[in-house]
Parts: sequence; structure tokens; C-alpha cells
Amino acid sequence: MKTAGLALLFLAAAPVAAAGEIAVSYSPEFTEKLADDYGMKEGEVLAGRIQRDLERELRKAGVDVARVDVTILDAKPSRPTFKQGSDTPGLDMFRSVSIGGMELKAVAFDASGAPAGELEYDWYENDIRNAGLTTWHDASRASSRFASRFAKDLKK
Repeated sequence: MKTAGLALLFLAAAPVAAAGEIAVSYSPEFTEKLADDYGMKEGEVLAGRIQRDLERELRKAGVDVARVDVTILDAKPSRPTFKQGSDTPGLDMFRSVSIGGMELKAVAFDASGAPAGELEYDWYENDIRNAGLTTWHDASRASSRFASRFAKDLKK
């Protein structure tokens, strides 16, 4: 019993590899799309997803970086956003689907502030039959794939 307790104590004291700070911003073009078409709130939804995906994948890969700066270059929803639904009264919010995805760029920095790695990545669904059930389903898939690839690249 003492051995199990000591093992748990050591595991709890072990450092967890992860990014100290993950900052997500938008390209000027995507900021314009958010303001005009999707709604600014949708950018926050995507940024939160990217942060969670990166934290998970960096921790899983055991990568320790001080900071990661991510820029959403472009994103397309799989289903209409609330702003699109309110701006277009005839749009069916439940049955309208499209091919979505996202394009991202990230730079990781070590504790000294030097770049530790960089990745530009995009993924868009190519078959309308695979349209997801949520507004950002395809963009979420792109975020997950991006985070996995970036963590693997940083681990090398």
C-alpha cells in the first residue's frame, strides 16, 4: 500500500509537458469574414477548440514549449452559423450543409524565445456526404489533425 501511495505522489510531482501559453489570432482576411459573414463569437469557438487540441496533443507527445502562437488563416463552417441564419431568413439552419475545414499557421517558442518549430496546415472536407452535425465539425477535425501533426513535428 505504501508503494502505491509513493508512486502516486511521484506521479503528481512529475512535471507535465505542455505549452506555457497558447495564443490564437486571426488573419485580417478571416477577421473580415468573421465580422461580415460568420459572427465574431464563432472565432472564439474555433480558438477554444484549437487551444484544447494543442494542449492535449502537446501533453500526449511530452513536448514542452514556452509559447505557441497560432493564426487562423481561413475557416469554413460545415453548417450555417447563427449570424448567417439571421442574415439570410430563407436559410435552413438544420438541413443546409457545406464542405468546411480550416487553414492554420503556428509557431512554437522555447523558454529563451527562439522559434522551436513552425507549421502551416490546412484540411477541408472533400465530400459533402461527410458533412458533420455541428457548425464547425470539419474545422474541428482540421484543428485536431493540425495539433497532432504539430506536436509530432515538435517532438522530433
